[in-house]
Amino acid sequence: METVYEAAGGSEFFVKLAAAWHARVVADEVVGHAFRHGVHPEHTQRLAAYWSEALGGPQLYSGVYGDESSVVRMHSGNGPHTDMDRRAIDCFDQALADVGPLDARLHGVLHDYFAWTTSNSMARYEHSADDVPAGLLIPAWSWDGLETR
Repeated sequence: METVYEAAGGSEFFVKLAAAWHARVVADEVVGHAFRHGVHPEHTQRLAAYWSEALGGPQLYSGVYGDESSVVRMHSGNGPHTDMDRRAIDCFDQALADVGPLDARLHGVLHDYFAWTTSNSMARYEHSADDVPAGLLIPAWSWDGLETR
């Protein structure tokens, strides 16, 4: 069975999706404030590499940029932000439409992945980035959801 990464179209698809999502969140009145301090110049490429790896593609993120701990630290220590998370998920769904059309199953698994990682991995250490343990692995997501390692 092909991976979610393969079904989506590989790295080219995830670069387009990351660019579409980034444009949407920067423009969003709630989520946009998280990006107003500036972002890494390769933010879209790095995000695409992260999503690609998490969804069954090659180790494009962990092989070049860092591990899950580094990603989670970037998103930690900001207190609870459930409204911002919900808006980020809405922007992701809109970005999926921007790069679509996608079949219902692929759309659903991509939505579920993003909603899960936004509400779990990226929201787990709301009090301090110092609480994030070293050596976390990028969670793997398949057609059936989160895979155990």
